[in-house]
Amino acid sequence: MQKRKLGRSNLEVSALGLGCMGMSFSYGEPKDKQEMIALIRAAVDRGITFFDTAEVYGPFTNEELVGEALRPVRDKVVIATKFGFNLNPDGSPGWQGLNSRPERIRQVADASLRRLRTDVIDLFYQHRVDPAVPIEDVAGTVKDLIQSGKVKHFGLSEAGMGTIRRAHAVQPVTALQNEYSLWFRRPESEVIPTLEELGIGMVPYSPLGKGFLTGKMDDKTEFKSNDFRSTLPRFTPEARKANQASRRERLRRRSRLPGCLRKSRGSFPSRVRPSCRASKRTLAPYRSS
Repeated sequence: MQKRKLGRSNLEVSALGLGCMGMSFSYGEPKDKQEMIALIRAAVDRGITFFDTAEVYGPFTNEELVGEALRPVRDKVVIATKFGFNLNPDGSPGWQGLNSRPERIRQVADASLRRLRTDVIDLFYQHRVDPAVPIEDVAGTVKDLIQSGKVKHFGLSEAGMGTIRRAHAVQPVTALQNEYSLWFRRPESEVIPTLEELGIGMVPYSPLGKGFLTGKMDDKTEFKSNDFRSTLPRFTPEARKANQASRRERLRRRSRLPGCLRKSRGSFPSRVRPSCRASKRTLAPYRSS
């Protein structure tokens, strides 16, 4: 397994990461715990070192799963988790709004450390930007956690360009997590150029389009009510049927172009170019959820 450094930081991860959310949350019923522990450890055996979770996944159960699975190999892996929500007080799945107040961030960090069975969080993301809390306060709080040894690196998820710049000025942002795949390429216009400028790594999530790009799904595929794809407009039967036709046509056209998979240069270490000769943009490590 090849390794990558996220942006200009010293955080080195496997070129392919494993997003663990779907093991406990959002993609139907939670999976069997022992089977998922075996899966995570099999991933480690195959060279995966980058694992992603969050307190909201479950809630809590996914962090507990990841912590138990990785405890025997903690010194060999990088664990990313996230803060930023007010969870339902009864412990049920979901949340009641955003919350990135400094006291909440510190509370989440301590609780996540316990569930992950570790003494440091390698990469601590703000899960969603909280408009009620200045991003400078968020970055400053994570900076304090880094200085105290509880966190190693600061990350953002789904943040705008202005927010990224303001946060980065207070505490260097190691990575931005953003959806990016062959059917969702919006980051190419502004996000990726900004990250390249600032030396921030990008961790694309859903590189396989939440399952759509695997070819195992069509307009007749049914989702259970606890599968979050059942609520997404792009996963309606009509949208899936239209996207299937579009996908086939794009693949047909691109199969005629040489050089669709190439090595790239520059500070962003990964690299599949989704548009072949049509784009010079490059990618940072993929997360697999």
